[in-house]
Amino acid sequence: MNEAIAETSIRGLFVTGTDTGVGKTILTAAIAAVLRAEGVNVGVWKPVQSGASTGSGMTDAERLLQLTGIRERPEAVAPFTFEAPLTPVLAAKQSGVTLSLKELISAGAPLVDRYQALIVEGAGGVAVPLTDDALMADFISELRLPALIVARSGLGTINHTLLTASYLKQLGVPLIGVIMNDCTEPDDDPSIAANAELIESYGGLKVLGRFPLLSADANTETLVHIIRETIELAPIRDAIILQSLGG
Repeated sequence: MNEAIAETSIRGLFVTGTDTGVGKTILTAAIAAVLRAEGVNVGVWKPVQSGASTGSGMTDAERLLQLTGIRERPEAVAPFTFEAPLTPVLAAKQSGVTLSLKELISAGAPLVDRYQALIVEGAGGVAVPLTDDALMADFISELRLPALIVARSGLGTINHTLLTASYLKQLGVPLIGVIMNDCTEPDDDPSIAANAELIESYGGLKVLGRFPLLSADANTETLVHIIRETIELAPIRDAIILQSLGG
């Protein structure tokens, strides 16, 4: 095991997606918000982000804090932030930074110390280049956290979800399940009705529910209410609490 992991003893869950823009941030925030409402001291961690600068209000870390009500500095939640809208390894290099898994993991240590567990949000999908010799999937594997896959609800999601799950399974990453996210799916997409069932049938995966497209003014209370109404939370809750108790 990586020494940095042994030192930090990370507990929680990794929220990954089938692509960029599938709703990982909103689901990460919603999961954190509902667990915090239940009295679990969970934090959020975005190990690396790109596409905006901290202070713009447009970064994932800033959105996570706004939507969860967690009082934390964006720089603490996202230790590596790059303005260029590029895959992490390229965005980092453009800023003169060479990322390594050890540095990424070590940067999360202060958050590990402050929270019972962390909901960790990835960048893009599992095959996104993260360092010179590692993809996002390798990072998830190194953290030794169970993963939750966020997928679009509409056409194309079966292929993307099954490939994502297959890759993670090859690396031995435990999968909690899949959440379908409506994102910006067209209302008349006829595939939506059957996609979840087919993902379960062909992938041996548990689809925990379908999260609706939210309005721009959604807040913490809205997230908590909607995720309780639409998502089966028990597998997520159980995985996190068992880790927190040392199970």
